[in-house]
Amino acid sequence: MSRESRTHFQSDHPHEVEVELGEGRGQVGGGGAGAGGDTRGDPAAPPGAQGADNGRGEGQIEALRRQLAAAEETAQAQRDLYLRSAAELENVRKRAQRDIEQAHRYAIEGFASELLPVRDSLELGLASGASADAKTLLAGQEATLKLLQRAFDKFAIRQIDPVGQPFDPNQHEAVLMQESSSSAPNSVLQVVQSGYDLNGRLLRPARVIVARPSGERSGGGG
Repeated sequence: MSRESRTHFQSDHPHEVEVELGEGRGQVGGGGAGAGGDTRGDPAAPPGAQGADNGRGEGQIEALRRQLAAAEETAQAQRDLYLRSAAELENVRKRAQRDIEQAHRYAIEGFASELLPVRDSLELGLASGASADAKTLLAGQEATLKLLQRAFDKFAIRQIDPVGQPFDPNQHEAVLMQESSSSAPNSVLQVVQSGYDLNGRLLRPARVIVARPSGERSGGGG
């Protein structure tokens, strides 16, 4: 369109021209506002926005550092507790080992202490044997035997005396079989050597003579 016709158009329709110009200016103005509006995604954003992001990042790092320090402190405390527990356990093990060694070495200490008076009595009898009469020597032997029996009783050493009882191969050792009309067959007639047990455990079997029915040949037992 020529300049003259544009002027004529403006003179015939003055209001429409102004509206069109106003809309044009509005569009131009709107474009300007859009170009200078939201800058959050713009790399060339104001320094204040970048500073806020950096501050949040540093705060998170500082929080992680504090958590790491707390975790390391807890781990160190647990390690110290483990080391103390391990040391205490080792001390307990060593003490138990010493106690076991002491028990093995001095297991018969009490029994040995009870035997000392028996030895003293025997030595006294030997020392006075040359000048003592038979009655005095017999009394001394009886006293010594009582001391020994007291020691046996204290430590649960029991004498096995199975006269009249059925023969028990677990506790008796037959040295001879002998006919007997007054005793039941396979019963103990006589104890040749006493047996002993300790708290039910056999120390030595009793050596015995066992009854057999008449007419059978006598023989040793095993």
